[in-house]
Amino acid sequence: MIETRHFLWRTEGRVGVITLNRPERKNPLTFESYAELRDLFRQMESEKAIKTIVLTGAGGNFCSGGDVHEIIGPLTRMRPDELLAFTRMTGDVVKAMRRCPQPVIAAVEGVCAGAGAILAMASDLRYAAPSAKVAFLFVRVGLAGCDMGACAILPRIIGQGRAAELLYTGRSMGAEEGLAWGFFNQVSDPVLAKALDIAKELAEGPSAAHAMTKRMLHEEWNVGVDQAIEMEAQAQASLMQKQDFRRAYDAFAAKQKPRFQGD
Repeated sequence: MIETRHFLWRTEGRVGVITLNRPERKNPLTFESYAELRDLFRQMESEKAIKTIVLTGAGGNFCSGGDVHEIIGPLTRMRPDELLAFTRMTGDVVKAMRRCPQPVIAAVEGVCAGAGAILAMASDLRYAAPSAKVAFLFVRVGLAGCDMGACAILPRIIGQGRAAELLYTGRSMGAEEGLAWGFFNQVSDPVLAKALDIAKELAEGPSAAHAMTKRMLHEEWNVGVDQAIEMEAQAQASLMQKQDFRRAYDAFAAKQKPRFQGD
C-alpha cells in the first residue's frame, strides 16, 4: 500500500493519481514533497498493478514551483555542499519520473511555474486546461534555466529556439501557444477528465510495450540512427516473445478486442 504525507495519492482502477495539494499556495513544493515524489516514482518500478500515472494539482492550479519561504529562503543560507545535495535531489525526481515504466500524464491548469513546469515537462504526455500558464521562471530568482534537465528535455519537445526564449526570459506560455509549440498534446476542459480518459485507455493496453516505448524514447536520445534501429530491433524481438503479442494475434483472428495483461 502506498502512503503519502505531502500530496494526495489515489487509484482509479489501474491508474495512479498524484494530486499536489496545497491549493491555498497554488501547490508549491517543499524539501519533503520533492523527496516524496522522488521516492514514489522510484517505487513505481515494482508496482505492477499501476499501469499509468496522472499528475495534477488541486484548486485550479498545477504547481507554483519551490515554496519561496520553505525552500528559496533556506537555500540562501546553505553551504555549497548542501546546495549541491539539494539540486541533485530535485534532479532525481525527474530521473525517477523518466525511469518508472508507467507513462506519466500531466493534467495542467492555472499556474505551472518553476519546478512545476519541470514536472509537466518531464511527464510523457501533457494536457492543458485553457487556463494553463507555464513559466520556467528560474531567471526571475537569479538562477539559470538549466534546472532539473530543462536544457536537455525542453528543446527536444518544442525546439531549441523556443526553449531558449522561455528559459532566458522566464515568460509565461499559455495553453494555446503551448499546444501550437508541441508542449501540450491537447487543450481540454475539464482537463483532469481528459487526462484520466487517456490514462485509462493506456492502462488497458500492453503495459510491457508501453514501458519499452518509454525506455526507448529516453535511451535513443544519445545514440545515432543506426544504433537506434538495432536497439529497436532487439526491443521488438523481445516483446514478440511475450503473451500480449500472442493475445493480440489470437484476438485479431477471432475478430475480438485483445485483453492485454502486461506479460
